[in-house]
Amino acid sequence: MESCPSIKNILLLDSEGKRVAAKYYSDDWLTNNAKEAFEKAVYTKTLKTNARTEAEIGMFENNIVVYKFAQDLHFFVTGGEDENELILATVLQGFFDAVGILLRGNVEKKEALENLDLILLCMDEIIDGGIILETDANIIAGKVASNSMDSGASLSEQTISQALATAREHLTRSLLT
Repeated sequence: MESCPSIKNILLLDSEGKRVAAKYYSDDWLTNNAKEAFEKAVYTKTLKTNARTEAEIGMFENNIVVYKFAQDLHFFVTGGEDENELILATVLQGFFDAVGILLRGNVEKKEALENLDLILLCMDEIIDGGIILETDANIIAGKVASNSMDSGASLSEQTISQALATAREHLTRSLLT
């Protein structure tokens, strides 16, 4: 019996192979050290490829890794060896395009770190527990943008990043008046 496609992890690394954002949905990497070692190894293996115009697909440690680069950011989606590469590539493209929309085309490490909350929300909108929820970049970016702009909600209904943004906004207003 076939199961629905699942994702093992979604990674955003910088040009040195260091983690900018990552979500793991599999027990293949139990410790943070194992996760960092996997990220560094995947980065090293894909470094010499030219995945700037189209996504590239490769096998690594019995996993299918689909990846694409932009500026100084490297996007990765990993699935099991039995997963469909096209589905993984669709998830990657949705993530890549949604980040581009949310960062207003300025897809680089500095901008990504300044908007890390949006990128993490983006990952949450795409995948939940390894199950693919959405791959359309416009829908993903729209949901993330609407979540991040809902500062009228009570603090108990907001995420931590939304609550911090609301608090920062209130502090700025109080300092300016």
